[in-house]
Amino acid sequence: MSETAATAGSVPASTAVPAEQYNYEIVKKFAIAAVVWGVLGMAAGVWIASQLAWPFLNFDIAQITFGRFRPVHTTLVIFGFGGNALFATSYYIVQRTCHTRLYGDKLALFTFYGWNLALILGVITYMAGITQGREYAEFNWQIDILIAVVWVTYFWVFLMTLLRRSQPHIYVANWFFMAFILATALLHIFNNLQVPVSLTSPHSYSLFSGVQDAMTQWWYGHNAVGFFLTAAFLGMMYYFVPKQAGRPIYSYKLSIIHFWALVFLYMWVGAHHLHWTALPDWVSTLAATFSILLLLPSWGGMINGIMTLSGAWDKLRTDPIMLFLITALSFYGMSTFEGPMMSLKSVNALSHYTDWTVGHVHSGALGWVAMITFGSLYHLIPRLWNTQLFSLRLVYIHFFLATIGIVLYIVSMWVAGIGQGLMLRAFDEYGNLAYTFTESVVFLHKPYVVRAIGGGLFLLGMVIMAFNITVTILSAKREARATEASRAAAASAS
Repeated sequence: MSETAATAGSVPASTAVPAEQYNYEIVKKFAIAAVVWGVLGMAAGVWIASQLAWPFLNFDIAQITFGRFRPVHTTLVIFGFGGNALFATSYYIVQRTCHTRLYGDKLALFTFYGWNLALILGVITYMAGITQGREYAEFNWQIDILIAVVWVTYFWVFLMTLLRRSQPHIYVANWFFMAFILATALLHIFNNLQVPVSLTSPHSYSLFSGVQDAMTQWWYGHNAVGFFLTAAFLGMMYYFVPKQAGRPIYSYKLSIIHFWALVFLYMWVGAHHLHWTALPDWVSTLAATFSILLLLPSWGGMINGIMTLSGAWDKLRTDPIMLFLITALSFYGMSTFEGPMMSLKSVNALSHYTDWTVGHVHSGALGWVAMITFGSLYHLIPRLWNTQLFSLRLVYIHFFLATIGIVLYIVSMWVAGIGQGLMLRAFDEYGNLAYTFTESVVFLHKPYVVRAIGGGLFLLGMVIMAFNITVTILSAKREARATEASRAAAASAS
């Protein structure tokens, strides 16, 4: 059966190209980097969550205060963990589905070192207090240029690999990856149009100002979610769910409809972050309208992924990797319902500027992005090193720790956010605010403690995954050395 899973959406059983002819070395590098950055980024997240619950954890050290450490967390998790996982899986999937070796080994290697160098420089500059102050785009302008060069190289490697394919068909996962690469380039360039203070200064001013600057930032900010954290990981889903299930994708036609509807609608919704601001009302209304429409392709993709298990539901009892993948799709459905709901002005009046938004972001980031990545890496890594996972039991433990951690996190933020919103809009019989801001902060303490505990459980699961994968790789290397030694002995004896 063809690896392309072509018009019938079939699941590949073999490949026309021997595995040793693919470039798996670059995939291995990105996969390992994803796990390393995942541990570090999630540890930073637990630390700053704990700082909000117990402020003494700042220790009066400027470099690790919430304001400087928070972009370290978001950058390492989104671009370190998520970005490296996307490089790894996209480079793997495009080779397997196109039956061709990745184009440009040296160029691909440059994307690895360039991308991770940018992350390291970003962490250093954030902790030094250097930032553009733009959500998910806080790198200073010199690092932005490095990222742009890396990204153009990534686009060229991916495109040329597609053009070299031996299959007439381009599998839908590659559609999502290509849309993610192109949209991210567009977003990164226009959101980071800056006027440097000087050629040697890391500081700069945005080319835009006022409400235009805010709209540009949230056009970028929401589409970073839409393309980097959704479309790209859907590419991951459309390959690894059918592969792990051993079933064809439920509906290949639906996957194409899902693709075109999603990439069209997402570009219009960023302004729903700016309800109740100086933004013209018609703009935020248009964004809310497209946000509601976005529910349709999102749920179409979720249903398509989950229904791939038709005829193989028993795998949920026996396969912990499938548990990760299907649970991720469930969270994708939940967060893509919650987002459009929160874009409604009546709901947004309560949720705006509260921790409900933080809970929503993490239901997508932890429940969808991280869980689909965990499942994909558990599927991918044994195949890269031609071995078996060290422990499926540890995969189960990771799954339950992650799931419990997510639930604690999201529920605590729902309580915190809705409580905040209600307290800050409550009035007494004289028309005065019923609660002071300080009282709302006091109310947040217990939800913040629960959030930190939930994040800690999720981090513990990530550490267990890192241990499981490390032992798996080391065992594979020992097996490879033993095999080489036995072959050498046999050759010398003959």
